Formats: sequence, structure tokens, C-alpha cells
Amino acid sequence: MIESYNANNQTWKTIVIFLGILTILSTICYYAILKLNTTSIYIGALMMCPAIASFITLKLMKRSISSLPWSLKDPTYLKLSYILPVSYIAISYILIWVFGFGNLGNQDTIAAWSQELGMTGSNTSMVVTVMILLLAIVGVVKNIGSTLGEEIGWRGFFVFELRKVVSFEGASILSGLIWSIWHWPIIWLMYNGSGQLFFHIAAFTIMIVAISIIMTYYTFKSNSLWPAALFHSVHNIFIQKVFTPMTTTNDSSSFWIDEYGFMIPIVASVFAIVFWRKARKENL
Repeated sequence: MIESYNANNQTWKTIVIFLGILTILSTICYYAILKLNTTSIYIGALMMCPAIASFITLKLMKRSISSLPWSLKDPTYLKLSYILPVSYIAISYILIWVFGFGNLGNQDTIAAWSQELGMTGSNTSMVVTVMILLLAIVGVVKNIGSTLGEEIGWRGFFVFELRKVVSFEGASILSGLIWSIWHWPIIWLMYNGSGQLFFHIAAFTIMIVAISIIMTYYTFKSNSLWPAALFHSVHNIFIQKVFTPMTTTNDSSSFWIDEYGFMIPIVASVFAIVFWRKARKENL
């Protein structure tokens, strides 16, 4: 009993140290983003903060960085971590197009893609196909360099520490809430003064908690941080680079599209319920 109590105290101490270091590092990056310039190099530094915070915490706790779940024994989880985000994002945007919250086929995006690919004058279908294939492969792989900075910290370190002292559900929801709060200054930067700030924060938070449940499930099942890193990259690329740019907006679009509208949170939550139940059945 005493040993268990001491172990729990040590785990909570580790969690507090991690969150404290993460807060300090992130504050520095957010100062640069909000006060100096909203540039990709500062955002990239911010995305590295969870990994750096986990490394420092491990060193302070006299634990090895090699103790993180770097290996991956079953590549099936990589395939599933690619398919799942594409699925809930595609379903969300199909619903958006069907209900008229936006329309498929943004001609400005297609024109920009044609120019970027050097395919000006080419068939539209060809341009769209080539760009989506490149984004789905090259874009996802390149973006893993950024998402890995987050996932080493969030899924590689944080959820495993949480799981020592709380249930799977607790680890998923608590990590999801903290992960979403960590993003809130960016949402403030985007929507402050729009009159819709709290709406977009709420939508984003619901989405993040939902996908946190799925990502935590795959992390524990695979005992690896790589499925989460891939999942995160695919999520970013297909929303930010494919489906949102391909959608022509209207007056109701801001309430439904992208990571800050409500359609993806709704659909992702349905997926999350399935994984919540799977985790319970499997005693994760």
C-alpha cells in the first residue's frame, strides 16, 4: 500500500513537472507568435515544446529518453492511423457539401494548385488527383516532422504517465483537454474580435478530446508513439491542405467547416464513442 502510494505521488510529481516545463517553453513561443510575428518557424518551435518538455522531465526524474515507446512491432496500427482520420474528415465534408454548408470545387484552389504543379491548362481532374496524391504521401511524411514534436510529448510520454494513476478514459479526456487548452492562444489569435471566439474554442476542444480518445487507444494498443504521429499528420494535411481548401464557403460555413466548425467534432465524436467502448471491452 505504501509503495503504491509513493509510486502514485512520484507519477503526479512527474506530470506536474512536465506540465510546468511545457508551460514555460510554450509561453516563450506564444510570445513570439503573438507579439513578434506569426511565422511558421515560431509555430514549429511551439510544436516541439511537448517533446522537449518530456525529454527534460525524464532527465530530471533520472529516467532514460530511450524508455519512451519508440519501437513499433505491428505496422497494422500505422495503416489504421492513416485510414481513420481520412474517414471522419471525408464523412464530415461530404455532409457539409450535402447540407449546403459549403460546396465542393473551389476554383481558386484549383488554379493555385495548377500553378504550383506547373500544370496550368491541364485537365482539372488531373490537377486535383496529382495534388491530392502528393499531399497524401509527400505532404503527410513531411508533416510528421512537425507532429512528432507534439506526439513524443503528448502520446509518447504524457498519456503513459496519466495511465499509471487514472483509467484509459481519464487519460484520454484529461490529455485531450490539456492538449486543446494548449492550442487556445492560436484560436484567440485567429478569431478574437469576430464575435465567434468561444464557439470556435468549444468546437475545437470537442474535436481534440474526441480524437484524443482514438489516438490514445492506438497508442496503448501499439505501445508506440508512431501511430499517433502519423494520425496527427494525416489529420492536419487532409483538413488544412485538402478538404478545406477544396470547399467553397458561404455565410454558414464558418460554423461547420475546418477544425473550428462543428461538423468534424460531431463526426469525430461518433468515432470516439466506438473506440471508448472498444477500450472498455479490452480493459485498456
